[in-house]
Amino acid sequence: MTTITETGVCETAVYDLAPGAVARGQRFFVQWLEGGAAPFEARSECEMLLLLPSGGAEVRVGRAAVQSVSGRSVCVLPAGDVAVRLPAGGRAVLIASSRADLAPGAAINEQDYATPDARIIGSNAGYRRTHGAGELSVIGIDDIRPPADKPRLKMLQSDTLSINWVEYTDARDRSKLSPHSHANFEQGSLAIEGHFVHHLRVQWGPDANQWREDQHLEAGPASMISIPVQMIHTTEGVGAGRHLLIDIFSPPRKDFIDNGWVSNSSDYARD
Repeated sequence: MTTITETGVCETAVYDLAPGAVARGQRFFVQWLEGGAAPFEARSECEMLLLLPSGGAEVRVGRAAVQSVSGRSVCVLPAGDVAVRLPAGGRAVLIASSRADLAPGAAINEQDYATPDARIIGSNAGYRRTHGAGELSVIGIDDIRPPADKPRLKMLQSDTLSINWVEYTDARDRSKLSPHSHANFEQGSLAIEGHFVHHLRVQWGPDANQWREDQHLEAGPASMISIPVQMIHTTEGVGAGRHLLIDIFSPPRKDFIDNGWVSNSSDYARD
């Protein structure tokens, strides 16, 4: 990830995710899964999130019995070993703040993090699950009621992650985009269905030689971009049909939790 001297903003790109591929931010890993004969296995020191955007899956946590989980849901998986079996044609996404089982350099964008960004805060913000600790928790997306004034906010958390499930039909209203930036954490934007344009703008520093033109990066299904610190950004769904975009944060968004916008935040306490 090449650092731009004055602004402190790094380069970024959209990465397409083939079945089994891993992309990362500095504090999170995203793996795209598709149905196959063998179950997919993973291990993490922290809770993981399993996204089932349409069909269901069979999930085993540790040595517990296999559980059948319906689609259009998010599973909060306890720390440790998990196994996921998808039916033929099934899709899922596994998100984790740590993946002890991954080989070094497993992420397709690993080169972006050869030099870590010291401004990015750590994943562990002191959250721990107090309700159903150590168990598989399954949350139906259609059971989440967004805030009245934020109809596209369907947020969930784990101990070290939070996500926003953004879903709508047809193109996003171009008069209601939401450009913003983050001072000390990255935002992953995972496109699951539909086509998007990620609009990116670098904040100007005093050296005009370091200024860059705005970027408008196209992203199709099964793709991810990690938005660097201080990068002004907003994402626009384009074209007809269903759009499903997942915003990813690590650590969990304390500001959203404190505002009561994270649907399962009552399952957690903060040390």
